[in-house]
Amino acid sequence: MCAEPLSERHSHVIDLDSRAIMCTCRGCYLLFTRPGAGRHRAVPERYLHAPDSPAGRRLRESAGIPVRMAFFFVNSRQNRPVAFYPSPAGATESLLSLDEWEQLRAEFGTLEPDVEALLVNGDEAFLVPIDVCYELVGLVKLHWRGFDGGTEAWEAIDGFFAELRRRSRTVVADGG
Repeated sequence: MCAEPLSERHSHVIDLDSRAIMCTCRGCYLLFTRPGAGRHRAVPERYLHAPDSPAGRRLRESAGIPVRMAFFFVNSRQNRPVAFYPSPAGATESLLSLDEWEQLRAEFGTLEPDVEALLVNGDEAFLVPIDVCYELVGLVKLHWRGFDGGTEAWEAIDGFFAELRRRSRTVVADGG
């Protein structure tokens, strides 16, 4: 966004129209932290983890998602929640039940539209910055081999979720 060199650890901003995630310096990031900052929004750095999420499991199942991982967020431009799951071809959109969505959202409280997502992995759920979900999509695309992904892919995915658990504050799901 500007000519400031970026460090390895830097912030992200999302373009609400194109859904593109851009790397930014701290100054540019701070310009877009307030509501109404135009078509760009700063991606927050909040991490929450519900080790057992019945609502997340039901939401993934009701959306017909064929894998154990999926992420859900509110797209403010479409004025609705959307669901995606990582696949070797990239992020794949799926339909979802609004009743289950509301129950999963209730486990975590307020969710920032466009920039925070609920990421479900089997029986657990996370509230994470949206860029984390696309990091998982990239990881799957990079490592997936054959029908079942292969050992390398699953080691990378397991390591990804282990790091998320380490970074997250634990919350207790209410059981839906």
